[in-house]
Amino acid sequence: MLESAKDAGKSAIDGRTVRMFGRHTVASTIAFALDLAILWSLVELAGIAHMPAAIIAFLLPMTLAYVLEREWVFPGTRRGVAKGYLYYAINVGIGTLLMLATFWALMEIAGFHYLIARVLASCVAGIAIFVLNGLFNFKQL
Repeated sequence: MLESAKDAGKSAIDGRTVRMFGRHTVASTIAFALDLAILWSLVELAGIAHMPAAIIAFLLPMTLAYVLEREWVFPGTRRGVAKGYLYYAINVGIGTLLMLATFWALMEIAGFHYLIARVLASCVAGIAIFVLNGLFNFKQL
């Protein structure tokens, strides 16, 4: 029994999965940087209020991240583009809720500085989004 559990763990985290997670991290970082650049531009240059600007700034990078995930992280998926985008948006929504809950817990319960809490919470959410998309959207994990 113990041997089969070890084998299951090895097969779940193989070289291919590590490469896909590395690509996911790059795609997410690119999208996050674009999100911040758009947010800054909308607030500082266009004079749009923070919350509407944050919503607008989130949409283009999420779409870019979806394209990168679909074509580079999880190539060869058979799910249609529109349905895949819907699944991706749902998974990102779940990840966002997880990030917010983790962020709150790290700050309010554990006493972390808000920036450290945000980075750690984003890491937790990023792993969750990768797993959700790998299992349920692109079906490659």
